[in-house]
Amino acid sequence: GLRIESVEDMKEAAVAIAELGPRYVVVKGGHLAGESVDVLYDGRDFTLFPSPRVETRNTHGTGCTFASAIAAGLAKGLEVVEAVREAKAFITTALRHSLALGRGHGPTNPFAALYQKAGVTV
Repeated sequence: GLRIESVEDMKEAAVAIAELGPRYVVVKGGHLAGESVDVLYDGRDFTLFPSPRVETRNTHGTGCTFASAIAAGLAKGLEVVEAVREAKAFITTALRHSLALGRGHGPTNPFAALYQKAGVTV
């Protein structure tokens, strides 16, 4: 029931969601105007993860890719803040090298980071 139009609105939403029981809440800010800022709330403090907006139509799968990257970081034993930080970098790279497939919104490219590490031009 909240209208999310700013980082402050994102923080308000994070608090409301945290009151439902989760230990951590991440609110994604990819649909806001300007810089892309994601918000992590741990029940007490907020951590912001800003990055320059990647101008692309190919945004299909951003939420799923971001959430999966966070889960992978946690599975590797990272602390929550570091898992979200790495996931933010991962999804930003996937967006920068997204794929223009079909006629609608194309997908992110979750393999872009792997290609870069292997020295393959993406």
